[in-house]
This record gives sequence, C-alpha cells and structure tokens, in this order.
Amino acid sequence: MWTTWITVLGISFIFLMTTLGSAVVFFFKGEISPKVNSIILGFASGVMISASVWSLLLPAIEKARETFGDFAFFPSAVGLVLGGAFLVLLDKFTPNTQNISLLQTQKAKRLFLAVTMHNIPEGLAVGFAFGGALVSGSIGAFMTALGLAIGIGVQNFPEGTAISLPMKGVCKNNIKAFLWGVASGLAESIFAVLGIFLATSLQILQPWLLSFSAGAMLFVSAEDLIPDAKMENSPRVGAWGVLIGFTVMMILDVALS
Repeated sequence: MWTTWITVLGISFIFLMTTLGSAVVFFFKGEISPKVNSIILGFASGVMISASVWSLLLPAIEKARETFGDFAFFPSAVGLVLGGAFLVLLDKFTPNTQNISLLQTQKAKRLFLAVTMHNIPEGLAVGFAFGGALVSGSIGAFMTALGLAIGIGVQNFPEGTAISLPMKGVCKNNIKAFLWGVASGLAESIFAVLGIFLATSLQILQPWLLSFSAGAMLFVSAEDLIPDAKMENSPRVGAWGVLIGFTVMMILDVALS
C-alpha cells in the first residue's frame, strides 16, 4: 500500500508545483507595464531555452549513446528539426491575420503547446521510474523515482510562471491565465500515469521525444518570445530577463539532477 501512496505523491507533486508556479499571476494586479512585460517574456524564453538544453537535449544525447554510440547526436538533431517543423506545419492550419489581438493569442497558444509538449517526455520519465520501481518492488527504486519527481516538480514552478504571466497579457484575466498554466502541467501527470504502464516499451523513443520537445521550445523562444521581449527604449531589459530565466532553470536542473 505504501508503494501506491509514494507513486501518487510523486505524480501529484509535479502537477502541484506547476499549479503553484502558475498562481504567481495573481500577484500581478492590473495591467502589466511594457517594461515588466519585456522582463516576463525574456524570463519565459530563458526558462524554455535552459530547459531545452539541460532537461531535454543533454539527457536525450546521453540516452542515445546506448544505441547510436558516436552518433548519439543523430536523434537530437532530427528531433530538433522535427520539433520546429511541427510548429511551422501547425501555422499552416492557422489562419493568417494582421489583427494584433488575434496574433498575440496565436503566439500565446504556441507557447502553451511548446511547454505542454516539453512536459510530456518529463511525465513519461517519472512514469518510467515509478513503473520500474513497481516491477522491482525495491524501496531504493521508489526513493529514486520520488527524487526524480521532486526534482522535476521544482523545475515546474518557473515553467508554470512562464506560461501564466505571458497569458495574462493575452487573456487580460488572472484566472484564465492561471488555468492555462495549470493545463500545461496536467499533461505531465497524465503521461506519468501512462509511463507507468509503458515502463519498458517506450524507452527507445525517449531521445526522439526529448529532442522533439526541445526543438519546439527553442523555435517558440526564437520566433515569438525573444522578439516580443525586446523594447526600443530599453532593449537590454528583455535580454536580462532571458539571462535570469536561463540561469534560474539551469541551477534547478543541475542542482536537482
């Protein structure tokens, strides 16, 4: 019975931390000033770039070494391109518009989609860990899985913030922006449960899934977030946001890995 509770605790924790990060939006009253918005967008971009490198690409390359050896870069290279191509293809099915409000909404939804896709392989990783622990029945395996869930959960806090704050500028509503952030984390828990049932069969796909998500996140950062974060009067404000976001996420990834 205790193994079930540990598994439930781990899966719940990763969702809870995304929810708490999304709740940061409630501390911003009224309209966000252009300068603060620039910092927020830069921070969100820095978080996504850092997560792409430390949480996705490096683990993908490491996992691929077992199968591809010296060509471990191959799944990551292909996955990166496919992740960006997926968003380009997605745009083909989205009506082009010159309406600024509709354009902002489209960008916000792409940001949500990119972070959600990033959460899918992380959820699977947690599910794989708990699935393996359930098979072995080892206390050590459960503690390792729980540690992984805690590490990923802590990283989810700034990711939830990176979704809800930009969404506030689009939705003009704290509750709606908060719910967008919560929804992005929900996919992680769903795929964690799925990962428990697929603990052995999808391991070979992990490098491809991780790098695909990284490609999508980098594409959104480069095309949407970074350009929107730059201000003519204070061009360095957005750049500092990027550096701060990258640094925060890097510290969390390295310290908790």
